[in-house]
Amino acid sequence: MTTLEAAQQTHSHLDSQFTFAVASEVAPLQQVIVHTPGPEMQLVSPENRLDLLFDDILYVGHARKEHLLMAALFEKVTGRADAVLQLGGLLREAFMEEDARHDFVERLCAISAGQNIQAFEDELKKLPPDELHDFALQGRSSLPIQIHPLPNLMFTRDLAAVVDGHVIVSQAATSARARESVIMSVVLHHHPAFATVRDRIITLPPNVTFEGGDLLVAGPDLVLLGHSERTSLPGGMAVVKALFERTGVEHVLMVDLPKQRSCMHLDTVFTFASKDECVFYPPIIAEGELGNVVHFTRTDEPGRFLTETQPNLRHALETILDRDLTFIACGGEEPLNQHREQWTDGANFFALAPGVVVGYERNDRTFEAMSRRGYRVVTARSFLSFHEESDYTHGEKIAIKLEGNELSRGRGGPRCMTMPLSRS
Repeated sequence: MTTLEAAQQTHSHLDSQFTFAVASEVAPLQQVIVHTPGPEMQLVSPENRLDLLFDDILYVGHARKEHLLMAALFEKVTGRADAVLQLGGLLREAFMEEDARHDFVERLCAISAGQNIQAFEDELKKLPPDELHDFALQGRSSLPIQIHPLPNLMFTRDLAAVVDGHVIVSQAATSARARESVIMSVVLHHHPAFATVRDRIITLPPNVTFEGGDLLVAGPDLVLLGHSERTSLPGGMAVVKALFERTGVEHVLMVDLPKQRSCMHLDTVFTFASKDECVFYPPIIAEGELGNVVHFTRTDEPGRFLTETQPNLRHALETILDRDLTFIACGGEEPLNQHREQWTDGANFFALAPGVVVGYERNDRTFEAMSRRGYRVVTARSFLSFHEESDYTHGEKIAIKLEGNELSRGRGGPRCMTMPLSRS
C-alpha cells in the first residue's frame, strides 16, 4: 500500500457507523473486515516461519493481488463501495485517539511477560499514531525494542465472531497471534464507527482460548462451535454461556475435533454453501455413531442449559433445523483427493450470498462436486469481467474459483480471511 492509499484509507470510515448483524452463514454479505498482506508478511523468514505458524514463505506481491481480487468480488456482489474494511486501516484510524494508543500499549504489556516490553511502556505510548501502527503490525519502531511481526493478521476470521447483533472477541491460543486479538479489541472499543455498538461487545474470561474459525452461525437460533486445537473446552463453554446470556441463540452444537494443525478450526472441515448445503471433509465430519457432538439447549433458568450427545453433526443439524441437508464432499468421493484438497482448504468456502461461494481454484475436484450439485463454476476474473459494466443480481448458484496459489500456502482459505460484520 502506498502512503497516499494509506492516507485515503485512514479517513474513509471516520464518519460511518458500523453495526453487527449476522444471523446466517449465507445471508447476503453487507460488510466484512479483511487484511490484505503487507510489509509484515515480508518479515517471515526461513528461521522464524515455524514460530510464526507458517509452513512456507509467501510471494507477497502475488498474495496481495490474490487477496485484492477477493476483495473486488465482495464489492461487486454486495454493490457497496464500503463493503470491505481493512483491519490495518481501522487500527490506524483508531490510533488517532490517544486513549486507543494507550489502551493498546497497556494490553500489549499485559500479554508480553518476559519480553521486556513493560520497560518501554511510556515510550511506546508517546509514539506517533503511524509509528505505533507499524510497530503493532510489524514489531519494529525507532525504539531499541523489537517483537515478532503479524503475518497471520490476514486471517481476520479468527479474531472475532459476530452472532446476531453481538461480537465475541477471540482470545488466541498461540503467543504468535495474541497481539492480533489485542488489535481487534482496540479497534472495536475505540474506533469511532463502533461507538454505538460498544455495549454489544462480548469479552471472554481470562485464561481460556477461542478463535473465530471455530464458530459458524447456522441460523438465527443455532450456532456451531469447534472444540479444536485452537479453541479450548473452557473457551467453548464460555462462548456457550455468553451466547445464551447475550443473544437470541437457542441451540449450540459443539463438535469435538482432532487437536491437530490440519484441522485447526471447524471451518477447515465444514462450511455452509447455502441454507441447505454444506461442504465437508468426510474423515472428520462423517455419518455414523461418532458421538463427537454435544447439543446445548437454552433453558428459562439463567446460567443453566441442557446437554445431549449426538451421533454426528449431520444428524444433529437436520434434527434441530427440521429439514434435510445436502452434504458435498471436499475433494469428491476419493479419500486421497479429499485428504489433498482439505489440506489446501477445499472445505473452507465463504458465502457471499445463498449459493454464491468462493474457494481456492486449485481444489478442482471439490469444484467438480459443486458442479454436480447444480453450481455454475466460474473464475473470479471471468465473474468480474462479465459484470464489469453492470451490477450483480443474484439468481443462480455460483461457485467462484479464486486464484490462491500463494494465499493457500498460509494455511487458510477464503472464510479464514474474512470476518463479516453484517449480512442482510
